[in-house]
Amino acid sequence: MKRQPVEPFPWDDVLEFGLMTLRLAPRDLWLLTPREIALCVDTRQPKQFLSRDKLTMLMNLFPDGGGFDDRS
Repeated sequence: MKRQPVEPFPWDDVLEFGLMTLRLAPRDLWLLTPREIALCVDTRQPKQFLSRDKLTMLMNLFPDGGGFDDRS
């Protein structure tokens, strides 16, 4: 079975993002794991919010006061 080529880790991009965009100190950047860096990159992406129609639908499906932890 032939192996697929592996992309090299994008160190230049990570260094630029960590030092310039996040403005981390070099020591702090090197303490991050690749997963933590990926999370930082991902949180900078725009998030999609619920539309008004979707929110209304959820509010109708799950009205206040009908939950299992209703303490009122």
